[in-house]
Amino acid sequence: MDPLKLPSLVHYELILQVLERQTMIDADRDPIVRERVQQLIVTLRKALSQHKLLEDTCRNQQVEIEHVWALNSVVGREVTVRD
Repeated sequence: MDPLKLPSLVHYELILQVLERQTMIDADRDPIVRERVQQLIVTLRKALSQHKLLEDTCRNQQVEIEHVWALNSVVGREVTVRD
């Protein structure tokens, strides 16, 4: 079986840092926008938690994981990115 391809956990952390350190500062001016940004942060934190659980499950089931860092190449083969 080929390794299960997953994004690196760093991807979640990068997005969360941008939202918390930059977006939230600008969103603070509008309570509705601020609330939406906060909801997005909570959702991403939940996704990160679920991702970690998936990785733990894979390790327990001895399923190999391969972290993917970009969409334009995966293990030496090109991947077509579609909009």
